[in-house]
This record gives sequence, C-alpha cells and structure tokens, in this order.
Amino acid sequence: MKLLTHMLCLALAVTWAHGDSHGLAKLDRCQGLEMDAVAVNEVGIPYFFKGDHLFKGFHGEAELSNETFAELDDYHHLGHVDAAFRMHFEKSTDHDHMFFFLDHQVFSYYKHKLEDGYPKTIHDVFPGIHGPLDAAVECPHPECDEDSVIFFKGKEIFHYNVRTKAVDEKEFKDMPNCTSAFRFMEHFYCFHGHMFSKFDPKTGEVHGKYPKEARDYFMRCSNFSAESDHLDRERCSRVHLDAITSDDPGNMYAFRGHHFLREDTNDTLTADTIESAFKELHSEVDAVFSYQDHLYMIKDDELYVYKTGEPHTHLEGYPKPVEAELGIQGPIDAAFVCEDHHIAHIIKGEKMYDVDLKSSPRVAGIERPISLFSKIDAAMCDSEGVKVVVGNHFYVFASPMIFSTARILPEQRRVSLEMFGCDH
Repeated sequence: MKLLTHMLCLALAVTWAHGDSHGLAKLDRCQGLEMDAVAVNEVGIPYFFKGDHLFKGFHGEAELSNETFAELDDYHHLGHVDAAFRMHFEKSTDHDHMFFFLDHQVFSYYKHKLEDGYPKTIHDVFPGIHGPLDAAVECPHPECDEDSVIFFKGKEIFHYNVRTKAVDEKEFKDMPNCTSAFRFMEHFYCFHGHMFSKFDPKTGEVHGKYPKEARDYFMRCSNFSAESDHLDRERCSRVHLDAITSDDPGNMYAFRGHHFLREDTNDTLTADTIESAFKELHSEVDAVFSYQDHLYMIKDDELYVYKTGEPHTHLEGYPKPVEAELGIQGPIDAAFVCEDHHIAHIIKGEKMYDVDLKSSPRVAGIERPISLFSKIDAAMCDSEGVKVVVGNHFYVFASPMIFSTARILPEQRRVSLEMFGCDH
C-alpha cells in the first residue's frame, strides 16, 4: 500500500511539474532570458520561444506555445523548441511554412496547422542534418549564394541548399555559439544568452560593436543594461514607435516606451526618458501632434498639452479627457496636423477623423476609411507629406486625402535607417 501511495504521489508530482504546471511560471523577457528559438511568421511578426512559452512580437506577455501550435504537445511534450525558422523561398513547395525542431524531430506548419505526415525525423526532411540543433535560420539568395537554411549545432555550422539538398559545412570563426538565430529586415542575428551579434550569413563575420544586449533592441523594457548606449538603442531599436511628431520650428520627436528621440533643426539626435521632459506623462504615449507651439499628447483617454521650449511647460488644468477636448473617445492610435493647418487628423483603427482645432467645442468631423493598413503605430506630417509608421517601416503620402484614398502602397522605408540614420 505504501508503495502504491508513493507511486501515485510521484505521478501527481510529474503531472504537476510537466503537465498541469503549464503557465504557472511567470516569464519576464526583460529579466534577461535566453531564448530557445526565434522565427518570424508569415506576416513578419517575430516569435520568441522560451521553454513551453511563446512571446509574440517585441512586447507583451508570454503565452503557452501549444495555444498557437497545438500539435507540438500531442506528439512530444513541449519542454522547449530547439530551433525554428520560416521557409521564405517562393520557388519552394514549402514557401511560408514554419519549421520547429525538437530533439531529432521536425514539425512543419502552414498557417498554424500541422502538415500531414509530420512530425518527421530531421534528416528525412533535411538530408545530412541531424538533431538536436541549437538554431536555424533561412537565408535567401542573394544573401546566400543559393536559397539556403543555416543550421547551428554547437560549433558546427551547415549551409543546406534548399534546391539541391546539398550540405556545406562552414567555419564561422567570429561567431559565438548561437542559442537561437533569425533573419529580420534582411539582417541576420545570432542570440547567445541575452546578448546578440549581427553576422554575415556567408562568412560568419561580425562587424561593428557586438555583442549587444537583446533587451535594448528587440524588446520593450523600461530598464536597460548599465552599458546601454541610449542614443544608439533608440535609433536602432526594432520595437515600433508609439508616436511621432514635428513641431513648428522643425524639431522631430519620436516616442517609444519610456524614452523618446529628439532631432533638432541641425539634424542632431538626442535620447532621453519621457519622464525627464514630460514628467506628468511618465511613459508610453499613444499619439502626439503639434499645433501652434504646443505638443498635444494622448495617453489612454486623457490629453496632455505642453508648450514647446526648454524645458517644455505643462499647461495648467491638463490632463483633460480626450473626448471633451477632441470630440472622440480614446484610445487613439495616431494623430497629426499638417503645417499651417488647423485640422487634427485622428487615426483610430481603420478610420481617420478630422477635428477642427479652431472650433469650440471640437468635434470629430469627416470620417474617412483607411484601406491600406489594419493597424497604424504612429503618424506625422511634415514638408515631405504624411509619414505613416507601421512596425519597423514607414510610408510617405503626399497629403491626408491621398493617404485615406490610396489603394497601392508607396515605397516601403525603414524607420531606423531613413528616419534615424541607423545602418545596423
């Protein structure tokens, strides 16, 4: 009887530790987690895997991986994913399929559904490649000589030719052992611990000042490492902007999380905390626009107004409800006013509203549908036109009217490079 009781307790303990304990541990990516795998999904959102959890995008809480990829638990209790990548080669029959590697097996998903016949042994799908793996990343031509997948296994690095299935072992002398790797915005990143290095996929060469802290560039965290270069981090961060505007003299302000960038009329960039310049806001604004030497800053359902200058002056009586001041309920996604105009263009979801700032009371007037984007992160208007920020890119439209009626996307531009001059 004692033996049976002991066996039952042991079974319950195992269930608690490996089954029903899913989700009990609170994971905080800002504590410096070493990710097990990273892959970008078919719409460009990075997935960061840690244990049996998954972080989607650059901020937000972890969720159980089996909520998105259920079958991983059906075939193999998901302690962790060893490696992952998205096959992004249009000529391949597996184009836009996501591959997950667990021990010696590989799972292939298309639109979050497990493909028939999977899981399979890794070398049956990728001949010459054997698990367990540390990392994997796709490498399309011409970034690699041919459409390839790079596999990392300790110090061993293999280029797998997708077309011929040939395997070429490489020696990357400059590279640390990668615990995960991914391709983002045509750059290649090797993660090791909570640090990362950008590398050349053909040679493994690491150029520039690396390694860097992953939390500074790929996560939205309020606190950064002591060695963090605040200006470089804000210029080069892959986390999307919350808001952006340009004041009457031509100074640009870009807000992200707890920090903001300011570019003056001499093209000098500086970075600082939001609290240091706008202490009443503290952090994380939703939208900002400039009008008559004042910055109108929206956070949740409240509007803060500051007179521009050194320092910025918070107007007495604010914050006030957004609805009372602008005639529209918060939260707001983005807002902008074009030079010498008095119409605030308020973006909320897939619609844009015009608010006449000279009217009293102000009301949300003309409602215009936005057809090109389902979600806009930030927007501003300057001498070039309306700049619309979506993720890591922005698009320029000649006017608010053209923006709201456009059916074809203009040229896609990089926020970090073309707004802030970051080339890495």
